[in-house]
Amino acid sequence: MAKQRGRQQTRRRDRGKGAAAGGRRKPCQFCRDKVDVVDYKDFGTVRRAMSEKGKIRSARITGACRRHQRQLARAIKRGRELGLLPYVAER
Repeated sequence: MAKQRGRQQTRRRDRGKGAAAGGRRKPCQFCRDKVDVVDYKDFGTVRRAMSEKGKIRSARITGACRRHQRQLARAIKRGRELGLLPYVAER
């Protein structure tokens, strides 16, 4: 085995402690409310899943499960096509 030069550091992984580790996932809001289909016409819900710049927020941020995150992304894209939602933010 080769000899290490310089400082020897032992790196320890953070085992789920503190805010940076994340902790427990929040439950899907749509599953909790028993929503079957996320619709592009539900403007308030769809708008909450978008950032200030107009980007689609990730499932980690929205807290949606895989199924509802896909439906949410599809609803946002449909809303953009119809002119209900912006592609980019206004300056």
